[in-house]
Amino acid sequence: MTEHTRRNVLRGGAAVAATAGFPGGPAGQRAARAATAAPGRQAPRHLPFLEGAFAPVTEELTAFDLPVTGRIPQELNGRFLRNGPNALGLEDPRAHHWMLGEGMVHGVRLREGRAEWYRNRWVRSSQVAQKLGEPYPRPVPPDDFPSNTHVIPYRGRILALQESGPLPYELDGELNTVGTYDFRGTLEGAFAAHTKFDAHAGELHAIAYYPTWDHVRHLVVDPAGRVCRTTRIPVADAPMLHDFALTEKYVVVIDAPVTFDPAGAERGDPVPYVWNSKHPMRVGLLPRAGGEIRWIETDPAYYSHTLNAYDEGSRVVVDLTTYPAPFYVAGRGSGGPYGAGLPVLERWTIDPHHGRVSKVTVDGRPQEFPRVNEALVSRRHRYGYSAAAAEMTLAYQTADGNPPDRAFSNALIKHDLLRGRTHVHRLPTGAAAGEAVFVPRDAGDHRADEDDGYALAYVHDPDRGAADLVILAAQDFTGEPVARVHLPGRVPLGFHGSWIPDA
Repeated sequence: MTEHTRRNVLRGGAAVAATAGFPGGPAGQRAARAATAAPGRQAPRHLPFLEGAFAPVTEELTAFDLPVTGRIPQELNGRFLRNGPNALGLEDPRAHHWMLGEGMVHGVRLREGRAEWYRNRWVRSSQVAQKLGEPYPRPVPPDDFPSNTHVIPYRGRILALQESGPLPYELDGELNTVGTYDFRGTLEGAFAAHTKFDAHAGELHAIAYYPTWDHVRHLVVDPAGRVCRTTRIPVADAPMLHDFALTEKYVVVIDAPVTFDPAGAERGDPVPYVWNSKHPMRVGLLPRAGGEIRWIETDPAYYSHTLNAYDEGSRVVVDLTTYPAPFYVAGRGSGGPYGAGLPVLERWTIDPHHGRVSKVTVDGRPQEFPRVNEALVSRRHRYGYSAAAAEMTLAYQTADGNPPDRAFSNALIKHDLLRGRTHVHRLPTGAAAGEAVFVPRDAGDHRADEDDGYALAYVHDPDRGAADLVILAAQDFTGEPVARVHLPGRVPLGFHGSWIPDA
């Protein structure tokens, strides 16, 4: 693979962004006008992933003693962090893809009933440091990229994650970038954007993929913080494996028909992954105790995120969000992904004895970013939480830059998967909601109900033009928020985050 191709595949923004100034600055504004004022009679180009709730913020903010409506629970002591793409210095917005924006982490520090501070910081990769005119005080790692997809706690560290090549970046407690992290020198090759921490085993699991591999890798990080086991799983066509599932017995690998496009990479396509109708859709069960993976073919769909999974006798149950086929990761002109249908929450029951996957729609309303009480990862769960953001649904449905003439709502959703009920916390028009993270009231009380705690999410306040950290009581999900922490700026719609409790 040529260096040109590697740059476009794995370093993303290096191919489409330049140090022309912030998106909201003069150079960025000129480029944005050029993107929407085509010559002649051509219609203006709509770029939903650079507008509205997605529009990048242009500066890093620090604010202390944030105003609060309501009362922050005294037991919430820690940091609520969220990562997402935030383009920096776009030269040509028309050539940009949302998923390649430089990672920016937003965070609120809560302690003893107070919101002590809010910060937002770009992840200081070598590219970001150069654009900001700062030194990069270390050797540049291979496939360097400002991780933009997730941010997780791991054994006293805060790690910003990216898939398909780049090392994680470690942040300190004030969101400053410490440097790349390779699990004490034991990580070889790519890592992942989504990990699963099995609290019972003390293990961190990941599935890593890379466009030049003929396999994907299941990685296990032991309680000492070292990659202790790597299992190579042969696959064809170099598929994109954004997420996976974990049970007590199995690693669940979902091989969907989104695969690497070498010709697109050679052309310099920003995201050279395509819907490949010749690539069979299949689900793999890899025994955690060791052994060969068992593949079961199923009808094609695009699988985006796992809520959770567990063993049920000889079968495996996975709750997840899916889109109908086909799904275009690279998009079709809108500057971000394009789905042929709406994302819904499904339950897949995998029966290895009979070799089949049964699928049921749990909730058919558009939603994404499902989460579970993290203490139950790989164990049977009853509750899950997801987000419905109208602008995200519209953006994903936008083809060739033209949004559909449809109306969608904003809401946070709690699912009772035992009783088949949903509790919907409805939000006003324009109040785009990000991923909701469940935080237990008392993490040390293993007798507590599964939903005894709070759901935290960043929600846009259209009246202020800024975001609130909304804190809902999970057992009174449709009621008024326990608290709203009013931030000094926007939190653009992005990807994933975590609650980082105080030690």
